[in-house]
Amino acid sequence: MSMQRVVFATFFFSLASMVSSAQLVTYVFGDSLTDVGNNNFLQYSLAKSNYPWYGIDYSGGQATGRFTNGRTIGDIISAKLGIPSPPAYLSVSQNSDALLKGINYASGGAGILNDTGLYFIQRLSFDDQINYFKKTKEAIRTKIGDEAANRHCNEAIYFIGMGSNDYVNNFLQPFLADGQQYTPEEFVDLLISTLDQQLTRLYQLGARKMVFHGLGPLGCIPSQRVKSKKGQCLKQVNKWVMQFNSNVQILINTLNHRLPNADLTFADTYPLVLELIENPTAYGFKVSNTSCCNVDTSIGGLCLPNSKLCSNRHDYVFWDAFHPSDAANVILADKFFSSLFSSAPSPAPEPSL
Repeated sequence: MSMQRVVFATFFFSLASMVSSAQLVTYVFGDSLTDVGNNNFLQYSLAKSNYPWYGIDYSGGQATGRFTNGRTIGDIISAKLGIPSPPAYLSVSQNSDALLKGINYASGGAGILNDTGLYFIQRLSFDDQINYFKKTKEAIRTKIGDEAANRHCNEAIYFIGMGSNDYVNNFLQPFLADGQQYTPEEFVDLLISTLDQQLTRLYQLGARKMVFHGLGPLGCIPSQRVKSKKGQCLKQVNKWVMQFNSNVQILINTLNHRLPNADLTFADTYPLVLELIENPTAYGFKVSNTSCCNVDTSIGGLCLPNSKLCSNRHDYVFWDAFHPSDAANVILADKFFSSLFSSAPSPAPEPSL
């Protein structure tokens, strides 16, 4: 067993023991892959999914602000851990006891860099999300006192998934400055140096147990495939993603040595997602190169109310041009846990269509 696997296993076995004692609290930072409705509260945001057909396979069949037809991977992981999925920060009152039970700060269009997703008008960047976590801690301190608040934050688990938009909605967009201003090497250095400051700031606010989810093969998502004459994965984009993931792992090792009692881990989701895309039939899928929803990538790539849906949503790995389907999220969440536990928890039940 590799050292990285040992670290993962140790981390999540201790996490499992916390679940059994009903003490687990999770705080989620991310983008549209984990947004559970924060952007619905941003009046002028163009990064929203609060319309049909989003949520068609979620409980109740209504759009919730999740950028998929059903649940996010975070929802499914929470179910596996036996806890409720943390609510969107902007939906929770500042004096609510819910702040003590875990919060989701993720925002569609968010990135590590503050100028990522600029054309969405409003979104919560990683810095914005950290600022809101600071407010959360201040509210918790008011409720339970300074010592208890520090202990609460030290014991919580922080799930972080950032970086996709920094490429898809920044560096890879020809009309934005960063793609012209930086070489790929300079851009990844900028991302890592910024992420270093952000993770250090979270640590200063009390975060100790942080899980950073690496990027998947962005060159294989439908919005990128359409740029290939034959609809194939963009190999160069995937190379940049793998370089980012590699540099993040180095950063995490550095932070674990630099910051006392820091317990950061890197979740390498790249091979899990690539396997699902390259061998869809092995997991019960038929299509992995295009989306279930017939989207127009020239106007955003989201599933609009007038879009036509595929006849069987279980057949598709991707829901729209960017995001996995609920069925794919179930597989990915299960594979993620299976890679960490010798005896993996059973997968979450599939929704009825």
